[in-house]
Amino acid sequence: MLERRRPRGFGLAATALVLIGAIVMGVTKGGHTDDVLGALSDTRNAAANAIGFRITSVAITGRKQLTQDEILAVGGVNGRSSLLFLDAASARDKLKADPWISDATVQKLYPGRLQIDITERLPFALWQENGRVSVISADGTVLEPYVARRFVSLPLVVGKGAETRARDFLNLLGQYPQVRSQVKAIVFVGERRWNLRLADGIDVRLPEFEVEKALATLSKMDKETGLFSRDITAIDMRLPDRLTVRLSEDAAKARNDLLKDKKPKKAGNA
Repeated sequence: MLERRRPRGFGLAATALVLIGAIVMGVTKGGHTDDVLGALSDTRNAAANAIGFRITSVAITGRKQLTQDEILAVGGVNGRSSLLFLDAASARDKLKADPWISDATVQKLYPGRLQIDITERLPFALWQENGRVSVISADGTVLEPYVARRFVSLPLVVGKGAETRARDFLNLLGQYPQVRSQVKAIVFVGERRWNLRLADGIDVRLPEFEVEKALATLSKMDKETGLFSRDITAIDMRLPDRLTVRLSEDAAKARNDLLKDKKPKKAGNA
């Protein structure tokens, strides 16, 4: 019976494969995959940096809210990164995944220059829902939780769905500066209509339809009668044919007392 001769080194290669398999299995089961891949990435980047592909210059355009360090961190670029092994497409995808960034391009300019161009979303308003306040852009994207005081002057919008509808309503409200200047917050009610919370605490309940007409009426009444300076707590404009005001407790009491005094006295009373 003839025996097939094994190639020279077959045993050594087989042993090496078994050892490699055991190492891979141990790394995987031990949960060290990310550590090993990270070490391999650092090794190849170190080699590329050593032969002249170190990132020596970074130019970033379009940033206003984010710092350069924040942008590089989001893109996965650090002090160990080499231009040779930097995945520009992956870095771009990471940048676009950040809520502050609406678009980005990443260019590698050999041997050591990195060019990043971003388009940032701008802070537009503060959105409050379920007790949480967030900074949002005009398209309703949540940019970050409201912590930084630099956003304190942004308009406040409240309620579910308000974040995506606020831009159009605030643009409309801006056409009536007599009203807009008094507004402290706008509240989206039932995802259907808006209320205005004025600076002195008055609530204005706007209708679901013909909002522009209601705002024009409100502006005219304040100009002509000083409506907002009266002792009232609410203005209800939800019905198309009437405007109802609610007096404050003190004003209501004073009105009732005045009406009592004006009641005619019964005949025979001294």
